Amino acid sequence: MKEFNPKMHTAEHILNQTMIQLFKTGRCFSAHIEDKKSKCDYHFDRALSETELKDLEDKINEIINLDLPVQESFLPKEEAMRLYNLERLPEGTEGDLRIIKVGDYDAVPCVGPHVQSTKEIGQFKLISSDFNDGVLRIRYKLVS
Repeated sequence: MKEFNPKMHTAEHILNQTMIQLFKTGRCFSAHIEDKKSKCDYHFDRALSETELKDLEDKINEIINLDLPVQESFLPKEEAMRLYNLERLPEGTEGDLRIIKVGDYDAVPCVGPHVQSTKEIGQFKLISSDFNDGVLRIRYKLVS
């Protein structure tokens, strides 16, 4: 299993929840999380405007600056299946599932590493976005 940068990976959680709240998307269906820059792909129907991109970046940084605790809990798989989409969990994941909660902002099953508080992430910076064939791609980096 690939090890993700905890700051970048936690930022992905916040990006996903912010996309859901601002644009009614689902969570990203594909993500490429790296130390220097990352990208997430969403099923969507259009490109985002410059204003929407700024609003997205501002909202994510607002959440980061709240210094929310990032905590884990565990749920039986059957209960987690009722509450969460488990499509992106690795195949063969069995037993109790680890749920990562970013304050009251986001909660999702996840096997990756995370920071303990959103303040550890740094500043979220959108690098670019594009839209092709029903896929909205968001590229981002973190700045200290």
